[in-house]
Amino acid sequence: MPKEAVFTMKLEPELRADFMAEAASAHRPASQVLRELMREFVQRQRQARDYDTFLSQKVEAGRASMRAGEGRDNGDIETEFAARRARAQSQV
Repeated sequence: MPKEAVFTMKLEPELRADFMAEAASAHRPASQVLRELMREFVQRQRQARDYDTFLSQKVEAGRASMRAGEGRDNGDIETEFAARRARAQSQV
């Protein structure tokens, strides 16, 4: 991919010096390291956004089922699973 955009930023001189030294010790150009960091950041942000969308859809589906009368009360679920646990323990 051709590199035509220029990215300028301000940072503390000590941070720049430390970063440049670490990039050099890894035998990699600083610009390559920055590109990788940027790509990783973009990927993490997209994954977080996708997960938030997925979670919102699941929550809305649950709410829709409750509005439609298809949901079950938490107390009923707790009672049912308490009975299941008791049956399982009695079989041991």
